[in-house]
Amino acid sequence: MTHNDTIIALATASGAGAIAVLRVSGAEALSISNSIFKSIHIKQLIDQPTHTVHLGHIIDGERVLDEVLVSIFKNPQSYTGEDVVEISCHGSSYIQQEILQLFIRKGCRAANPGEFTLRAFLNGKMDLSQAEAVADLIASDSAAAHQIALQQMRGGFSSEIKNLRQELLNFASLIELELDFSEEDVEFADRQQFEELLERIVKVLKYLIDSFSTGNVIKNGVPIAIVGAPNVGKSTLLNALLNEEKAIVSTIAGTTRDAIEDEISIEGIKFRFIDTAGIRQTNDTVEAIGIEKTFEKMAQSQVVLQLFDGSKISDETYSDIKNQIEQNLSQYPDKQQLIVVNKMDTSNLKTVEKCFEQLDYLMISAKTGDGVETLKKQLLGLVQMGKLHNNDTIITNARHYDALRQALDNIQKVQYGLQTRLSGDLLAIDIREALHHFGRITGEISTDDLLGNIFANFCIGK
Repeated sequence: MTHNDTIIALATASGAGAIAVLRVSGAEALSISNSIFKSIHIKQLIDQPTHTVHLGHIIDGERVLDEVLVSIFKNPQSYTGEDVVEISCHGSSYIQQEILQLFIRKGCRAANPGEFTLRAFLNGKMDLSQAEAVADLIASDSAAAHQIALQQMRGGFSSEIKNLRQELLNFASLIELELDFSEEDVEFADRQQFEELLERIVKVLKYLIDSFSTGNVIKNGVPIAIVGAPNVGKSTLLNALLNEEKAIVSTIAGTTRDAIEDEISIEGIKFRFIDTAGIRQTNDTVEAIGIEKTFEKMAQSQVVLQLFDGSKISDETYSDIKNQIEQNLSQYPDKQQLIVVNKMDTSNLKTVEKCFEQLDYLMISAKTGDGVETLKKQLLGLVQMGKLHNNDTIITNARHYDALRQALDNIQKVQYGLQTRLSGDLLAIDIREALHHFGRITGEISTDDLLGNIFANFCIGK
């Protein structure tokens, strides 16, 4: 991978707008920009100090393309660590493309996805986990996801990993030194201090690994399947939660044939609700396929919301309802489940209370909206947000999670080796492996393939 040329890309979203920003980075960024920019104050860009903004025109020969503002960021005081020029022009798609093509004709190359951030990483402006947090920050669509991405971009997670890696590296050096004096049978590494360090590392790693379940929920949303018999009000409830007519509501049983999904943010946490086909025996082929999908969505969801029609609960339906609840609980024992009784405005409350007397349940009216806000609060209570509210480090990246798990496995092998008085050369093997996995997170150990896969997911211009 070569990164010694000068690149350009549109840094703002494509399409027409009030303004657009084109970003240029590389050794020739200033000289190329200077050759096609005419300042209203007759300034030469290459002579101007860093972090300054200049008004003028972009000129293609004798033709004026646009009046622009040019911002200069000289190396190493720039995002990429190289000379960077940003051109703020009017947001016409035609103007954007004309300026972009002019820079390319003058010697720039169109940037690849994430190449500006990749150069920032290669030039030591940020480590790999911080670079990945940039993409997460751009993609964040809830307050919680934004908070975590911002914290990781500032280096909270990576600094913790770097400190642990450095301490482990110091002991690893002493272990390696012992190997050079194996015939003298000396120990340079204090085994007691080493055991204490390993215990501390294990504690941190387990905490970070456990945080991934919370981080994954924040990043991707909490999937919630709304299930129940036909006509219990699943689609009405979805519409009430979303506050829009997303799903078709009808008194005809079996209206919903396919899963309908949408997302809302509740107090900064993203929830993904899935309205499913009503569960019943049917000879309708299409409806049967929809019911099969209902069970698939239940298996994929983190929370199963069992909805019942309170207006149809009677002494004769008790056993059927309890059997349905028990079946779902036994079929999905690892799922969090909420029992919700709908149509409270037309229900016999005493009959409902008798039916669900030994169960935790909530009564609502999806039609009038009564109880829906209480339901939202209960859903929030299912998500463990203590780590987020305490500004603790939370893992959201599956690559980091995998590296941490493998590092933990190696550290635990080292602990076992110390307990069984394993020789230093065998201890060193597992220590090196643990250091390798720590380095994978921060980018101290990386390959072109790894970097290519990571930065390919970035938008062009970042």
